[in-house]
Amino acid sequence: MPSFDIVSELDKHELQNAVDQANKEVTTRYDFKGTESEFILNGTTVTMSTESDFQLKQMLDILIQKANRRNIDVKCMEEKAPTIQLKSAKQDIVMREGLDTAIAKKIVKAIKDSKIKVQAAIQGESVRVTGKKRDDLQAVMQLLRGMEEIEMPLQFNNFRD
Repeated sequence: MPSFDIVSELDKHELQNAVDQANKEVTTRYDFKGTESEFILNGTTVTMSTESDFQLKQMLDILIQKANRRNIDVKCMEEKAPTIQLKSAKQDIVMREGLDTAIAKKIVKAIKDSKIKVQAAIQGESVRVTGKKRDDLQAVMQLLRGMEEIEMPLQFNNFRD
């Protein structure tokens, strides 16, 4: 029976490249001259540090721009509250990956409500969809691409015929 997996993955190499490009832009921009502004990547968390709240917002815009150019979906970015002191400001941006159970349940419910003749099962951080016809599986893919309620980027892997 044909099947595929619905996952939400993050390309860590592309994230590293986006952070490197953002660091390079911060060092060359005039409005950041003389500041100790930098992006630090630690696992899937990007820490932005600079001198003011306004510069943090500018750095976030730079990071989003560089991530978009590297095909990293902005929906996976989760902004934490900034820590602003006298002459320093820091903010963490957590890059989420994997489907948590709440999102996986939303996906399964949407598939079942669509009345397409497929079965959806949650398997860890992914959802496996199986059906008798390839066209039904492609209809599920189209359905999920059109959904706005899912706040994570989705990829479709392991398509088996």
